[in-house]
Amino acid sequence: MDEIQVPEIIHTDAQDMKLRHLVYRPVPFVFEYLSDMQKFETVHPVISKIKSLGGNNYQISEKLKFGFIPSTFSYTATVEGDLNKGTVIMNALVMRIVKINIVFNLQAEGENTLVDETITFYSILPLKAILKAIFKKQHTQLFANINQLA
Repeated sequence: MDEIQVPEIIHTDAQDMKLRHLVYRPVPFVFEYLSDMQKFETVHPVISKIKSLGGNNYQISEKLKFGFIPSTFSYTATVEGDLNKGTVIMNALVMRIVKINIVFNLQAEGENTLVDETITFYSILPLKAILKAIFKKQHTQLFANINQLA
């Protein structure tokens, strides 16, 4: 139960990637950590700060390492959640070069939650392969962190 679950890659192509995560927590618990940005900040492995801009708009700061080179950057994002539908949708424009759309679909598996995640990247630069690797690693850790919560 405490081991890191490696997400199953359902589908990947030039623009999007679909991952599946099994979380050993009920749907409302997982939904809360994906849709409440203050809670999301506590479990995300590279987000250092999230500031509300009002409504469902946020300024997000991240710290990443590209090889041995640390990088800090901020971007704006919108987050919309609907517990009745079991969805959380995030949209962001990062450094004005890549638009990212993430859709989390949550479904009960007994007392656990199956999360189907679709990440779509829009960029004219050839960054998609790098972004896919980064997101797979980050979101594997993100859901492992949620799994470890009491």
